[in-house]
Amino acid sequence: MARSDEEAVAAADDALYVLTAVLLTPAQFPSVLGDDYLEACSTLGLAPVADGYGLVLGQDGDGARWTVVIDDVSLVAVAIASWDCGMEYELSPDERAVVTALPGWPLAVAVAAPGVPAPHDPAPELADRPALSPPDTSSWGPAQRRLGADEIALQWAAWREQIDDEEFSARDARERPNGHEKAEDSSPQGEEDVPQGRHRGVRRVLAEARAYVDTPPPLGRVRSSFAPGDARTLRADGPGWSIVARTDDIAFVLLDEEPGEVLPVGRGPELPGLLKALDNMAVRPL
Repeated sequence: MARSDEEAVAAADDALYVLTAVLLTPAQFPSVLGDDYLEACSTLGLAPVADGYGLVLGQDGDGARWTVVIDDVSLVAVAIASWDCGMEYELSPDERAVVTALPGWPLAVAVAAPGVPAPHDPAPELADRPALSPPDTSSWGPAQRRLGADEIALQWAAWREQIDDEEFSARDARERPNGHEKAEDSSPQGEEDVPQGRHRGVRRVLAEARAYVDTPPPLGRVRSSFAPGDARTLRADGPGWSIVARTDDIAFVLLDEEPGEVLPVGRGPELPGLLKALDNMAVRPL
């Protein structure tokens, strides 16, 4: 017989060796779990509360994988910030902050606790649900697409320097004698798909992103985070697509239907207004 939720929490909390932690909030959540905050919560079987959660990933004394969900978001945020700065921080949530303990890990973890058996899923009798496991990213699909967008946002400068701004202008001059550039312009690989080099998928994505301004999407579909200067890093996701942009620069589009492709979108006269409107409605980290 499966244990009660309280018993599962007690089992996981017994000598839990914390390996890492992540935030699950409307503004910051593992995007590999879904296109928005509600979908990410649903993947874990959690109610999408306004303040979100902290996810603490670790192993118990037998080496079993557990994900302890806590409602002390600030505690997890401080721990993550300390670790990112190379500082030690012992993350020990108060038991009153524990919401539930889920068997398994929803994300891939490359480390393991010393002195205990290798990471493995808890025995079925220790939990009342199947063990969590990371989404399959071995082939291109929504999870891999969102991870790709994460990487672009994290390594923006490296991706941006691969784009020749003159190519946008030169192509625009060839295709539009009046010199008016459209925000739908994408990378040269789209030139054979449709007239004037506008990629069909990119046009669809930008149209759907514009629709977000009039009809707000599910919480977390559009997120805004820090960027150098006065800019913001903007992230928007939708059915089959992801956008990564800087509010003062260009955008990159990834599509489920274009495996492994990253499609740059020229700034032009339309993109700045779209990015500004999306940034105004985006959720932001506290």
